[in-house]
Amino acid sequence: MPRRAMASDTGFEMDQDLAKRLLVEGGTLVLLDVPRGTDFGIDLKSWNTGEDFKGVKMIPPGFHYVHYSAANEFGELAPRVGFIHNFKKSEFVVKRWDSQKEDISSEVVSEEVIERLKDNIKNLDRYLGPYPYDIWKQWKELINHIDDSVVQRCAPLCGFVRSALELENCDDASRPRGGESSQKRQRRSGLSIEEKEELLLPHLKPVPGTELRLTKLPEKHYPDGASPTEITQHSLDTSYTLETLLTQLKQPMELIAEMQLAFVCFLAGQSLDAFEHWKRLVSLICGADAAIPNRRSIYVEFLSTLEVQLRHVPEDVLCDIVASNNFVYHNLRKLFATIEMSSEVDGRLKSQAVRMRERLTSKFQWDFSDMQDEDDEDAPVVVTFE
Repeated sequence: MPRRAMASDTGFEMDQDLAKRLLVEGGTLVLLDVPRGTDFGIDLKSWNTGEDFKGVKMIPPGFHYVHYSAANEFGELAPRVGFIHNFKKSEFVVKRWDSQKEDISSEVVSEEVIERLKDNIKNLDRYLGPYPYDIWKQWKELINHIDDSVVQRCAPLCGFVRSALELENCDDASRPRGGESSQKRQRRSGLSIEEKEELLLPHLKPVPGTELRLTKLPEKHYPDGASPTEITQHSLDTSYTLETLLTQLKQPMELIAEMQLAFVCFLAGQSLDAFEHWKRLVSLICGADAAIPNRRSIYVEFLSTLEVQLRHVPEDVLCDIVASNNFVYHNLRKLFATIEMSSEVDGRLKSQAVRMRERLTSKFQWDFSDMQDEDDEDAPVVVTFE
């Protein structure tokens, strides 16, 4: 039976007063001509659309991630596409499906069409599914630091986040020049089979405007003029890299906002590029030992944000994380050990870390005992220079 309304699959029943308020203050997203069977969702929920589907109503004001996957005649889904929109009170958004591209059109719907739909809202209402309010509290926890400026800075210029990036050939002029290519040629005979095969693959890059514009982590992790000993120290403590990254942001807390944005682009948008960026940020923040006392507010929010995110990591992904030496566990183990033994970290942050440790141990059976005793294979390698 075609679904015209998207009632919660959990059986959640919305309070009548809340429902009346959202009918007035909630946003409306109208999607015209979406084919039946399209996988469509908003935030943490998704459904297969029916013939009568026209969009979503009663959307709480704030940031939301709208996502969808076109389906072919056999029910096979295309890679997920999505976009983030900050719905204002009573905002009325209209988009149209492009049957040729099998995608939502980037063309702006005319004001005439929008006004006609508004005037016909009573008839349109029955084809709009209510926002699944049972996930709203969880969603707010995931995006509480994201604001317009962060989305505008990081979102793709095309306006859509694609789980499968559009790629094009990287022409010769765009390829690295000089020493790097020469070094590769010089050591070609010593490459593994996998590395040799990689060299034979075509050079590809995302089509300009389609990629997420997340802040690039500094390639150089030590200051100019650093001695060999200092270079080794900066390899063990990522504080210099963290501080360098923060200089690229308007406000330090944008780091947490970008971490949240990357995570929801992975969680709701299935973007692996966003997932890799999220992992890099987690490793960077956890490894910045000297920065913890000076950037206390960042670490308070980081611990809260990461704990919320770990509740939503899909089970199969969590298994992959564990299989690949569980980078989250090892990074947190390092961070918790630093916080525990540092005399410069205040008691409230230490208590927060201890409580989080206990909850993670209970939920995932992660062992945070004997954190000061590193296994030989986990201990950092210190390079000695003559």
